[in-house]
Amino acid sequence: MKFTKMEGCGNDYVYVNGFEEKIDNPNEVAIAVSDRHFGIGSDGLIIINPSEVADFKMCMYNADGSEGKMCGNGIRCVAKYVYDFKLTDKDVITVETLSGIKTLKLNVENGKVKTVRVNMGAPILECDEVPVKYDDEKMINKPVKVDGKTFNITCVSMGNPHAVTFINDTDNLEIEKIGPKFENNEIFPDKVNTEFIQIIDKNTIKMRVWERGSGETFACGTGACASVVASVLNGLTENKVTVKLLGGDLEIEYNQDENTVYMTGPATTVFDGEIDLGFLGE
Repeated sequence: MKFTKMEGCGNDYVYVNGFEEKIDNPNEVAIAVSDRHFGIGSDGLIIINPSEVADFKMCMYNADGSEGKMCGNGIRCVAKYVYDFKLTDKDVITVETLSGIKTLKLNVENGKVKTVRVNMGAPILECDEVPVKYDDEKMINKPVKVDGKTFNITCVSMGNPHAVTFINDTDNLEIEKIGPKFENNEIFPDKVNTEFIQIIDKNTIKMRVWERGSGETFACGTGACASVVASVLNGLTENKVTVKLLGGDLEIEYNQDENTVYMTGPATTVFDGEIDLGFLGE
């Protein structure tokens, strides 16, 4: 199987051209290629397929083999892949995902995509749709007990569920201990991605994220969007914010007039390769 390793702010995936490669068991392949000791090493697998409703279709699988609905950093790399490998010559494309069709604006320099601006759509705040079990329509800055401690959380879906909580110091957070407790908390029927946010100023936040199915990652695009929405709703920031992640910065705009979130960030090719999946029966 031919592949390309790509990353957006350190959120790395193995990308496969589904127009040319056929993968019968993507869940198993995702587990195998994601392994950082015995595989290629990544946060998951993304297959770029034909679409009947958009220019391309993104099918993504987490490191544990579970299928994901949407990945903000991943979809920017999809845009870079299809342009740089000449599957399209357009600088505005649409990509079908399990959380809807996304429109992407490509910033091209010297024939290659440098950054991508993604229309991430409207944030979902209704508890039933996030989903989160809570006896109110929305969950904004509400207390939840996790591992014996009380955290105030704001729940937002950007096509996948997020719980955002504000803390004083992200650097010394023991995320590997508290992250799984959030992910598997009974109030989240589909599990949850958790963002731990430190407010730097009205236009800057620091973020660490524990992603369901993958653990801590260097970046999460949908999580950055959810975090800015939560920051604005809680009166902590303006609507244009630089989100500082372990893997780099994302520029997020929450346009409340349009009720739309825009994400701008880098997309980088790491290397191309080929892997024999014979041991999986591929």
